[in-house]
Amino acid sequence: MILWCKNTIFFWIISFYHINMYITYREYCLRLFGRRMQKLAIDAGFSCPNRDGSLGTTGCTFCNNDAFNPDYCHARPSITQQIELGLAFHRRRNKGGGYLAYFQPYSNTHASIEVLRQRFEEALSHPLVEGLVIGTRPDCVDQAKLNYLSQLSQRCYVMVEYGIESCYDATLDSVARGHDFACTSEAIQATSALGIRCGGHLIVGLPGESREMILHEADILSQLPLDCLKLHQLQYLKGSVMGQHYLAHPEDYPAPYSLEEYVALMCDFRRRLRADIVVERYASEVPPRYQALPGKGWHHADGRPVKAWEVTRMVEQRLEE
Repeated sequence: MILWCKNTIFFWIISFYHINMYITYREYCLRLFGRRMQKLAIDAGFSCPNRDGSLGTTGCTFCNNDAFNPDYCHARPSITQQIELGLAFHRRRNKGGGYLAYFQPYSNTHASIEVLRQRFEEALSHPLVEGLVIGTRPDCVDQAKLNYLSQLSQRCYVMVEYGIESCYDATLDSVARGHDFACTSEAIQATSALGIRCGGHLIVGLPGESREMILHEADILSQLPLDCLKLHQLQYLKGSVMGQHYLAHPEDYPAPYSLEEYVALMCDFRRRLRADIVVERYASEVPPRYQALPGKGWHHADGRPVKAWEVTRMVEQRLEE
């Protein structure tokens, strides 16, 4: 009886430790806001230095930004109108939840402070918007912009999401990113130093990166003051330089990960990543019309495509096991 009690107590201690070692994005929102939070994607009409001629005109080789935007998110309606369209789109499945304005397409700090203030304030003027998530590049911030965002973060929730994409300069150069990893590291540290929450995007499986290199990125990113991280498997997109080259020369690219291989890789990545960094998702998905090879992605046994949220659930369940 005593032995059973001891074993039971030990089991619950170990279970509590493993389940609570990492928190999900849902748990992160519950701790901060007390409820689920839904991001409302907004196209505020910003451009990108890799497209407007500041650095280049064709974008990063992997990029077709339209592929990741919901249908209601485009710059023709005003920001307020986009928020209303987003609310209508999400309201049914976000009952009782709150909302964050997500400035998603392109580089949302690639403008003057006056322009940033006008567009961010318009979003915050909506009574249901409780904060901002601002997607941008690490070479599109400076001290003045960060000071403004720091002031804004004292009024409401602000998360700056940087496109990291890779921790390796050779990879960043090969995809025509236009900056090195030192730029990324400096931007993240400067952002966090001003008390602004900081997130990042990382593409998994870029050409030239081995499994061990990908896992080592978890070690590198763990040294930075990141709050959140999004992981995306590499996808070949129509309208992107990489997608076009892949169709013409598939032999130049590594074989894509199977679903089982990818889930195992993400579990190993999560174990090496600093425990308090919240992984928002482990995969992404794009509509078939944007896929260079539609129908070639991950599928269930019955033929249904595997959704990004299902990959995240698979990884989290595997980690608990």
